[in-house]
Amino acid sequence: MNNLNNGTDVAHHIRMDTQPPAIEFRNVFLSFDDRPVLNDVSFVLNAGEMILLTGISGSGKSVLLRLAIGLLKAASGQILINGQNIEAMDESELLAVRGGLMGIVFQEDTLFTGLTVYDNAAYRLTEHGWPEEEIEKRVAEVLEFVGLDGEEKKYPEELSGGMKRRLEMARALIGWPSIMLFDEPTISLDPLAAVKVMDLVMRARDVNHISSLYVTKKIHELDYLANYRAQATEGALAIVEAPATALPNTRVVVLEEGRVVFSGTVQEFKVSELPAIRELVTLDHHDHAKDPYFADPWDKQRRPNETIL
Repeated sequence: MNNLNNGTDVAHHIRMDTQPPAIEFRNVFLSFDDRPVLNDVSFVLNAGEMILLTGISGSGKSVLLRLAIGLLKAASGQILINGQNIEAMDESELLAVRGGLMGIVFQEDTLFTGLTVYDNAAYRLTEHGWPEEEIEKRVAEVLEFVGLDGEEKKYPEELSGGMKRRLEMARALIGWPSIMLFDEPTISLDPLAAVKVMDLVMRARDVNHISSLYVTKKIHELDYLANYRAQATEGALAIVEAPATALPNTRVVVLEEGRVVFSGTVQEFKVSELPAIRELVTLDHHDHAKDPYFADPWDKQRRPNETIL
């Protein structure tokens, strides 16, 4: 049930087909204290694709991300990143993967409170010995991308919750890794700040062509990320509703008790009668009809309450 969108350039798909998957899990098992956490998990994240990974709390989503980036090791099975077995890598090879090939945004706040916005954003590149001149260029680029240019000298305690989350995004995106992992990045944010973060995720996906695993329990986010895209409109970059013939390359994967029980399009997800999916939908009680949407989230004329986000 993989989602291949008809409107995407055929040559682009041919080119992608020659690439190894960005991430591949092959029959992966993991237990904690004899309690199965992931049970025979197999899936493929193709280059340029976004997988929207969902499931109730405790289904194994966050553990899967930590396995993908090598922070945990599987009990058995294989995990391949761009065709390379991450399970066979030593610590220096894993650090190289985390330093350049992959980025991750965790649920929890992982900013360094004693470092400025600039130094938090620069941290990964500094740790890997990039030249200072190149670091300055990359920091300026990524802070502009997340809308924090001009805030370089501030400390995390001086930032709102939404700004902190965007700084987490900047630190993960610096250097433009080809693969991104997002672990419920909007979990603690109000609706407007959450939209800004999702728009950044889409810009990274559609403009920078980053492959991504996006974990969420917020069902309305699946629709937004699967049906909107970033594109140049009248000389500016905006988030627009995608036509049915040019939808983003997304797929929903559902975990239940550590197993993959569904893989398909958002449309297939919405009509599925699987108990795991019906439970997720039932838990989402909020009416999202009035949630904010801004074609340009950085337009100061349309976000007067920025300072309190």
